This record gives sequence, structure tokens and C-alpha cells, in this order.
Amino acid sequence: MVQRVAILTAGGFAPCLSAAIGGLITRYAEAGPEWEIICYRHGYEGLLKGDYVLVTPEVRDRAHLLTRFGGSPVGNSRVKLTNTADLIKRGLIPDGEDDALDIAASQLEKDGVDILHTVGGDDTNSTAADLAAYLAEHNYDLTVVGLPKTIDNDIVPIRQSLGADTAAEQGALFARNVMAEHNAGPHTMIVHEVMGRNCGWLTAATARKYRTWLTAQEWLPSIGLSQDAWDIHAVYVPEKEVDLAAEADRLKKVMNATGCVNIFLSEGAGVETIVAEMEARGDEVPRDAFGHVRLDQINPGNWFAKQFAGMIGAQKVLVQKSGYFARSAAPNGFDLDLIGQMVKLGVQCALDNVPGVIGHDEDDNDILRPIEFPRIAGHKPFDVTQDWYTTLLQDIGQE
Repeated sequence: MVQRVAILTAGGFAPCLSAAIGGLITRYAEAGPEWEIICYRHGYEGLLKGDYVLVTPEVRDRAHLLTRFGGSPVGNSRVKLTNTADLIKRGLIPDGEDDALDIAASQLEKDGVDILHTVGGDDTNSTAADLAAYLAEHNYDLTVVGLPKTIDNDIVPIRQSLGADTAAEQGALFARNVMAEHNAGPHTMIVHEVMGRNCGWLTAATARKYRTWLTAQEWLPSIGLSQDAWDIHAVYVPEKEVDLAAEADRLKKVMNATGCVNIFLSEGAGVETIVAEMEARGDEVPRDAFGHVRLDQINPGNWFAKQFAGMIGAQKVLVQKSGYFARSAAPNGFDLDLIGQMVKLGVQCALDNVPGVIGHDEDDNDILRPIEFPRIAGHKPFDVTQDWYTTLLQDIGQE
């Protein structure tokens, strides 16, 4: 018999977290008005600390308001329950403790949790998988059901993760203002750096949405309002190696013809080269608790800008990151519908004691189902051979 449901959001933000929390609260308020609902503050950090907020009757009645906002009202953090050294360093478990999974499981038992919903990306759900396996091994009767969140849209084997479409839409909106800087000075190069560690989907999707807007506008070239100058001249993603010399030669011609060069760059593009250069110099490569390179500290956008500036004759260089703008937005209609579908199935699976991560399973005819935790992985590469993407590159003269 269900008595208490717990919800946590973890990892980076995406335009779905607040709405997913609101949807889960509303669904459970209907399914079991007498059940308690708690939300752990700042994800797994709150779980380890036993720090949670109790969902009050007022919150149940007004949970629909959460669909209107981005971010997460209960907070996020990046915590890996199997990284003992990092947890001790951050004071999340006592020095000398070597089993954070046991601490988390004990806390869930202490808090009387029967169902745990995690809303996060591959790291969050792989951590949930570790926790679910531990609970099963120790005969603790708790059902863990995850919802897939990542603006990179790179969770294996999930077709579309929550918030990704909104992030692409917001990144395109961001670009519409930034691209106006193309003639802030002669021979300007703009690098629009888009989030995406090992997957270029978000960069490509953002470019696609931006060009949909671009091609729908009316232009007046005789006064300088030119589609060519507002257009994207290059899209670089991690899945495709960039020939810097060849691209510099091409972009120099663009610069001479239009007076500017506009690049959409996935922040994960070129990371292997940058890391190799740092290691060759003996520099320490900054990494997070999951072992990922801290992209905000190695600045791929600045590295690319530095490589190209002299070769293409740029007199002014502007690097702008849309990631925080895009990932903190409220969800659009597409994502609200997707959130609704996944929340509905997620609650039903939890009540039926069926664990997993809810998503359209690419290995099972794109059926929306609870995908087994061991099958969940991150860094699904973006397919650069898709027709819409190759057509986009052809349209901007890159291929």
C-alpha cells in the first residue's frame, strides 16, 4: 500500500523539471489524495541529508502553476552516489564512509518512501539504477521510476528527452538577437556556443529552428538588411571532425563577401583536441564528479574563435553561449505534451511496481514504455547523415 511518494530533480536544468514536478504532484493527488508527497531538495544531495519539503494541500491544489516556469522549485545538484571520494570532499557523507548507496537507502526507509521518481539525464538515471539495484539486493520494497531530462537529447535508447525541443527553440530565439551584432564592426565573427557535451543534436536542432525563422523573414539588401549576413555560415558538432584549414579558407571567402561570419558551435566540438593540448602542456584537465571535462572551464568557443580569427580576417570576435538561457526556459507546447504523456505512464508504472525510465524506446518501435535501467546510457551520438541535417549544411554552403 502506497503511503509516501518522493520526487527529486538532478543534474543540469532543462525546460521540463518544474512542469514534471507539477505533473507528478497533480497525478498523485488524483490517484491517492491521502498519500504523502515529498520532494528532496537539490536532488541526491537532499536525499543523503534527509532534506525534503512536504507537499502541502495548497501545493497540490496549485501544482499546475509549476508548468509555467523553468528551473526546478526544489533545486538540483550533480551528485554521483558511487563517487565516494567526491561525496566525502563535499561533506555529503561522513569521512571514512564508503557506501553512499546504503546511506541513501537507509534515508529512504527512514522517510517511509514507497515510490521514488527521479527527473534527470543519463547521469541522474544511472545513479537511480545503482540505487534501484542496491535496494533490490537488500530486499527494500521501493519502486524507482525515472523521467528522461537532457537538452542534449542524447539518452540511449530514448527517442526524445524532455526539454530538448524547448531548448532548441530558445537557443534559436537567443541567436536572433545575437546575430544582429554581425555588423557591430567591420569583419565581425560571431560564435554561438550551444550546450552539448558529446552530442551535437541541440546545436543542429537550434540551427534548424533559427533558419526556419530566417527564411520566413522579408529582407532589404539595398540598405544592408541581408539574409546572407544574418544567416549561419557554419555548424560544428562533436560527431564530425572539423578541417580547420579548409573551413578557414571557405569562411574567409564568406567574410569577404558578407562582411561577417556566423558560427553555431556545439561546446563539445573539438574537446578532444583541447584536452590533448592541455595534457601536452602538463595542465590539469578540470573534471566533475562524473568524470566529465568541465566545458565551462576549458572554453571550446574561445578556442575555436582563436583558431579562426586570424585565418579568416576577423577584426571583431564575439563568443556568446545560449546554454543557460535555453535550459532555464519554461517548456513549450511540444514538451508540455511529452511531459504529460511520460508523467501519466510513469505514475501508472510506479503504482504497478514496474521500475525503469519512461521514454519512447528506439529499440522497440519507438513505443512509450518503462525502459529497463541497465539499458539507459548517455552520449548517444547525433546522426549527422540525417536528410534534414545534410540539407541544412548544403543550404549554408558547408557541404
